[in-house]
Amino acid sequence: MKYLYLWINIGSFIIPFLFSFHPKLKFYKKWPALAMGLLLMMAVFIPWDIMFTNQGFWGFNPDYLSGYYLLGLPLEEWLFFICIPYACIFTHYALLKLFPGFVFSKRVASVAYVSLLCLLIVVLWYYYDRWYTLVNFTYALLILGVVFNRSRRLLRSYFATYLVILLPFFIVNGLLTGTGIPEQVVWYNNSENLGLRILTIPAEDLIYNLSMLLTVLFVMEIAQNRLKKNQPDS
Repeated sequence: MKYLYLWINIGSFIIPFLFSFHPKLKFYKKWPALAMGLLLMMAVFIPWDIMFTNQGFWGFNPDYLSGYYLLGLPLEEWLFFICIPYACIFTHYALLKLFPGFVFSKRVASVAYVSLLCLLIVVLWYYYDRWYTLVNFTYALLILGVVFNRSRRLLRSYFATYLVILLPFFIVNGLLTGTGIPEQVVWYNNSENLGLRILTIPAEDLIYNLSMLLTVLFVMEIAQNRLKKNQPDS
């Protein structure tokens, strides 16, 4: 089972990467904006990851790793922040390209937004002393608030596509947290989270994934708009 984490990254990435060149999708054209989104997201999530790993809030099983580390994180964890967002963002854009009407109405998106904010605030009120819960949900409140005020249409499409993205999320995150394998690839200190699992996945991971991808999409949208403005008129 050695290199399992590496193979999970590669397996998640390879098919979306190959289909990026499909003539109907042409996702490769979004790579410059995607690169900006990934870099800014990693600037937020990598220091967070390093700190939590150093403090023992979570960690990695060496039996499933290649053994290469950078700043205390295994190589596979660095690749996670490229391969998994790439696959998910590709899925988001592919769904919208193939099904242009695959968006929530303004009303449904607003209800989902308010409901999610209320849930995050209530949980934080009672569990603010859990570091993963505190940092994760606070950042989610921040990025959701920014996007709601700056780009509500993005939330309308993202809330819809995220429901589809959850399917591969449960497969990949399930494997990483021990579903179907003898031990966990990524382990969590339950004293720093809610202790609530969906199968083997900590409940916080759903919000972590949601805010991570939303960060990339929001930066991509800003980058794409700026790139269009800088293009010379034909």
